[in-house]
Formats: sequence, structure tokens, C-alpha cells
Amino acid sequence: MSMRILTLIFTIFTTGFAFAQQQIDVAKVKEHPRLLLLANEESKIKSEIKNDKAWADVNDAIIQECTAITQLPTIERKMIGRRLLQTSREALRRVFFLSYAWRMTGRDEYFKKCEEELLAVSKFEDWNPDHFLDVAEMTLAVAIGYDWLYPKLSQSSKDIISKAIIDKGLTPALNPKHNGWQRGKNNWNQVCNTGITFGALAVFEQQPVVATQIIEKAIQSIKLPMAAYGPEGNYVEGYSYWAYGTSFNLFFISALEKIFDTDFGLAKEPGFLQTASFYQNLIGTSGIPFNYGDAGGNEGLQPAMFWFADKLKDNSLLSIEKEYLQTSKYNVKTNRLLPAAMIWGKGVKLNEMIAPKTNLWFGRSENEIAVLRSGWERGKDIYVGFKGGTASVGHAHMDAGSFVLDMDGVRWASELGMQQYNSLESAGLSIWDMSQKSQRWQVFRLNNHSHNTLTVNGKLHNMVGNAKLVSKSDDANNTRAVFDLSPVFQPDLQQAQRGIAIIDKTYVTVRDEISTADKEAVVRWAMLTPAKVENLKAKEATLTSKGKQLKFYVEGLEEVKLQTWSTDPPQSYDAPNPGTTLLGFELKLPANSKRSFNVVFVNADGKIVDKAKLKSLSNW
Repeated sequence: MSMRILTLIFTIFTTGFAFAQQQIDVAKVKEHPRLLLLANEESKIKSEIKNDKAWADVNDAIIQECTAITQLPTIERKMIGRRLLQTSREALRRVFFLSYAWRMTGRDEYFKKCEEELLAVSKFEDWNPDHFLDVAEMTLAVAIGYDWLYPKLSQSSKDIISKAIIDKGLTPALNPKHNGWQRGKNNWNQVCNTGITFGALAVFEQQPVVATQIIEKAIQSIKLPMAAYGPEGNYVEGYSYWAYGTSFNLFFISALEKIFDTDFGLAKEPGFLQTASFYQNLIGTSGIPFNYGDAGGNEGLQPAMFWFADKLKDNSLLSIEKEYLQTSKYNVKTNRLLPAAMIWGKGVKLNEMIAPKTNLWFGRSENEIAVLRSGWERGKDIYVGFKGGTASVGHAHMDAGSFVLDMDGVRWASELGMQQYNSLESAGLSIWDMSQKSQRWQVFRLNNHSHNTLTVNGKLHNMVGNAKLVSKSDDANNTRAVFDLSPVFQPDLQQAQRGIAIIDKTYVTVRDEISTADKEAVVRWAMLTPAKVENLKAKEATLTSKGKQLKFYVEGLEEVKLQTWSTDPPQSYDAPNPGTTLLGFELKLPANSKRSFNVVFVNADGKIVDKAKLKSLSNW
């Protein structure tokens, strides 16, 4: 496509947008390779891995995986539902790994396989612009491969690959039909701006005018989702989407810094540099993440954390990454951004990765959480992830008031996490409609009936209600937080507050204080557990898991009777939930009444709980 046509498209595209254009110095655009790792910067990585076995092991894991990739057939264009995303992600993994391996070893088999993959995806009919994340990740992959292999690529390969970046990446990005992400405030903006900017930087010589405009606009556009990190770094979309959106955001910033010697002030956006603490605190002492909302399982080694540690000169941010380095949790089959850890790691030593001393983390945001802990020792210290917030933000569930609990290295109170989108979309559900009556809230894993919270009169939570933190303390002997859940239960309850405390670093209490409105209310208290429920009595039960036991009992209610509920899928489209049980009780409360009670968790052989410490929330 000619520069004139591209420029015309961009002119139409920018009409009506209010972004102030950030000017870049095009004279600073370097020769290839110019993205993330400049020419001869491999030597520093090679030097570091010679002197540090941990980093040598990561490097070796990447190289070994590349050898395996060379035996795979070239990637094909395979749609899953409406997405090409899995293909784009596998392309990014292969290209990033292979191009890294070639730069580190000079071995021709890695170059040839990477070139084959680049040519294969370049010949796809398109990169699926109707679901633009697919285009963004593919453009990022091809841009890195093109840039890193550039010195050795034939002119024919350069022409094919660069044309694909322009025609299948940049051109659809300039089409108003496909670029709503530019105005978005979520991970789509971060991922798409990053992928398209990498594409623009990779082919800068061919399209300098359009590339300049794309980059300048992206610098302003990406500030929209970055604003959500403020003021303390809480990422509203939770664990997995932090890893996604933030990692791509760092690729964007790193590319700017490498080429223009500045990030144009992006890292100073309120809360952004603090968000590493948020992510670090989402891993419990069981090693399992606090996976609220549409979150998956453990991400393993996170390259982004090394960028933050280096930027802040704070290696205490790497205590979780240290565990992954020591246990080889690199996830080379799925961690498509892993080579970035070698670039951003800066050779930091394992003995420098010392755990923080904090026992409370809280971040104000649209979707608030608090994390409480007795310490950071894996398998020993207590960990509680406590959720307030709202179901009205992207990828949220109806989980206000929910919590996860780790004691003795076991996850006792847990989250089911996300259900794969394609399984729900294939069933015809409209899961991206966030309104109260949306089909999204009929999905068991997404509504309050599967979460560790209250349900009133069998109803769904009020999805626009937002539970805010009202008090907190990092007192080592009474670490605590209280959320006001009232907006989530209106009009059925007049007031509802929940507090969770770790007392004497030994046991945990969940206290609920409820006031009914002018009608009686049936309140269900429920907790999802992967443990075996034993010795179920009226007010107490024993939980058993992994050779450990935990005593669960209710204090402050005489009429309570504990029971369990099945987590079998209620609908045909619901995912199975094997090995889990809901434990709790129901209360029928009269109109205009108040009720307060505690649920206590203590080791089966632990100390006797001092009931005097189970205070009203007003005294917390």
C-alpha cells in the first residue's frame, strides 16, 4: 500500500480525536535491531549467564525449547470461535524465542526456523482484525522477528515480511471499524497500542510519516488505561490481566526508552511504578494466586517484575520470582514473553531477592482489594486475599466480600477463577454485556453463588454496587481490613460490613455485621474449599487437605447449622468444578433486625481462640 493511501487513512482515522500529539525525534530511530535489544547488547546477557547459574538455567530453557520448536510444523492459521488469538500467541512465542536464541547462539537452525515462521504468518490472508488483539500480538511477533533477524534476512524475505506488517497490522489499525481500542481504558488499549507501535517502529524506513503519527498517538492513547493504576497500583482486572496488560505496557515503554532515550513520562503516571507490589502480593503463601475475576492459574516467572525492580532499585519485589527461578517455573510452553526476563533481569542475584517486611497491602481503585499476611514464608505464614469492589468493571465477577485463605501452605478458601470464553460464546451466551440482567451472571463461576461471600434472598449481587474499604491496620498482632458491602445488597439489606483479621499471627476471623431492611431476609454465608469437609457439626467442621487440618467454627450464632452445597455445574454451559465443595450456613433474619457473627479458622492443633478478641467492627 502506498504512503499516500496510508496517510489518507490515518487522516480520516484521527479526525475527531482530542489527543494532544506527542512529538518524537525521528532522527533517533536507530538501525536494526532497534527493538528492546540493540546490536551487541547480547554480550552483556552472555556475560551475566556465565556468572549466574539461575540465569543460565533460564537461558538454557529457552534455547532447549527452541530446539524443540525447530521440529514443529510451521504454524497455521487456525481460528477458535471468533479468535485467531491462540495462533498469534504461539507465533509470538516461537518468533521471540527463536530470534532470541539466534542472537545468543548464532546457530543457523534457529534463524531458518524463525524466518520460516515469519514468512508463513506473513502469507496469512489476514491477522483477524475483527478481534484486534489477534492483530496486535501477531504484529508484535512479526515486528520483533523482522527487526532482530534483519541483518541476515534476504531482501525478498524483508519485502514479504514488512509488507505483511503494513498491510495486515498497520492498515487495519488505522481503520475506524477496528480501532475502538484506542479509546479504551483496559488491557486491549495496552496490547494493541504496543503491537501496532512495534510494527510502526519495525518498518519505519518504509513508512516514516505514518509510523511517526502512529507512535505519537499511541503515547497519548496508552495513558487511558495507565490512569487506572492510580493512586496505589491496583490493577482493576486482577492477576492474569495484570500480567497481560502491564507486560505489554512495559514492552511499549521499553521500546521508547531504547530508541528515544525517554518514555515521555509514562512510567511516572500515578500508581504505575507501585503496581509491582500489587502483583507480588497476589501470590499466597501456598504459592497459589488470589485469582479473583477472570483470572487463571499461576503465571510462573514474570519478566515484568524484573523491569520494575530495576526501575525502582528494589529487589524485594522479586521474592516470588526468586522462587520461580529456584524451581524452574518458566512455563516455556506458554510464557511467550520469557526472553524479556533475560533483557530486563540485569543479572540480579538470587541472594539479593529478599522478601518485603510488609503484612498489609491495599489499593484504592474501582475494584478494591486488601491483602493480609502474617509473613512471607512459603508453606508456613498465613495469607488472606480479601475482595471488595464491583462487578461492573472489565472481567469482574460478582465477588464483593469474597476472600481466599492460606494456612500451613494449603489453600483452604479458594476461587474457581475464569471459565474459558469460547466455551460460553459457543453456547450463545452474551458474556460481555455487563448489565444486571446479562447472561453473564447466569454463569456459575461468574456470579456470587460460587464465591466466598454472602448471598441474600438467593439473588444476584447488585452489579453496580461498589464495596469500599472503610478501615485497615497493619498491626502485626491484629492485621485487619473492613469492607462496606452495603451497596452490593441493596435494597434487601440496609447495611452489611465484613471484616477479616489475622490475630496473633495464629488464626483468622471473618466477621459479618448485617442490618436488614423492612422485610425479612435469608442470608447465605458460603465458602468454596478444595479441602475435604469432615466432622460436620452444627457450628463447626474440620477441613483436611494435603495432610493438614483446619478447624472451622462459627461464633455468635446459636441457631446456626453448617451444611455443604454441591459445585456441580448447574447449567450445561458451566465448566466442571471437581474436587471443590461449598461450606456454610443460612440465616433467616427478621425485618429491621441486626446480626453479628464470626467465622474462625484455626489450626486443628492450634491455640485456643480468645473470644474477647472477636470484637465488633466499630472497635477494629
